[in-house]
Amino acid sequence: MEPKKILIVDDSALTRRVLCDIINADERYSVEGMANNGIDALKLLDSNTYDGIITDINMPRMNGLEFLKELKKRKREERVMVLSTETSEGAKVTLDALELGAVDFIQKPQSAIYSKDQDFIKRFFEILEAVVFSNRKASSGIYRNTVVLRPASLMAKVEGISIPKEGKGNKIVAIASSTGGPKALQSVIPRLPKNLDAAVLVVQHMPVGFTKSLADRLNAMSELTVSEAVDGEYIEKGHVYISKGGAHMNYQESNGRGRIVYTDEPSREGVKPCANYMYESLAKSPYHTVVCVVLTGMGHDGTEGIQNLVKTKKTHIIAEDEKSCVVNGMPGSIVATGLVNEVVDIDQVAQSILANVGVR
Repeated sequence: MEPKKILIVDDSALTRRVLCDIINADERYSVEGMANNGIDALKLLDSNTYDGIITDINMPRMNGLEFLKELKKRKREERVMVLSTETSEGAKVTLDALELGAVDFIQKPQSAIYSKDQDFIKRFFEILEAVVFSNRKASSGIYRNTVVLRPASLMAKVEGISIPKEGKGNKIVAIASSTGGPKALQSVIPRLPKNLDAAVLVVQHMPVGFTKSLADRLNAMSELTVSEAVDGEYIEKGHVYISKGGAHMNYQESNGRGRIVYTDEPSREGVKPCANYMYESLAKSPYHTVVCVVLTGMGHDGTEGIQNLVKTKKTHIIAEDEKSCVVNGMPGSIVATGLVNEVVDIDQVAQSILANVGVR
């Protein structure tokens, strides 16, 4: 198989050289072009095609966001990985990049020494593989621009579906997502009404510092309250709790009420937070039903946790359809178990949640 052609766009000659050395050491990939800003990258794209682009955000003349806008304008099909920084501003800009079509991101190595760390290299290739082999249609914009839907219009979209009323069993929604997840969540959470008769727990694979920005962005778009979950806080209906990066979010019973508890076990499935812990922690919860939702993402996170959950708890399992997934690893994995109740397009996930949870 011909190696996948990669374009590196970064104003740092050192970063370009370091990434080039890492990529070319893997026979699956070959760096076929390098540019120090978006303008020079577009010139290369005038006469070349690439299977993947790795771009920095902060560059002279044309920065990464401007570059992504131009790629979108030109209807380019190359899939993009973004190099991000650890700052809060860097997290916000990275989310902007994902909205503009970047498939995923990795935190930029702060030094040549760190870039040789085997954990970094392993993670780099996991993300590069997900980006390069991602669903081209989904990564180039299958997620529609999300419009906040008011309850009346939302009810119109579920016309003909029997929506359960309060009193038919206490329920909770638990969502797992990874690559392509931030944009997928924007197609789900803002479509849920503020009087949803359940709380929503979300594990999105992201590093420390990024989940707060994601929660703030979703909160601004949604009728429900969305926040990065705080250790020890009680779980309330109509509230979306996003697990913070770098820790595993669990359900725990306390004084007859459910609350969020973080634990510090090692990474599982190569990620932290890991949705498996969240699902397994719900096995002993008092909820009548757990509505499990598995969205786009590489790997298998969620599958083992749900398999353990169904042994003791009634579940309703919803998986995102492969056609709308950026990466079908996680949904495909849970579908393969035969446990899934529904496989739906990303634009129908909120409708399926509402139909199974109802409103207060």
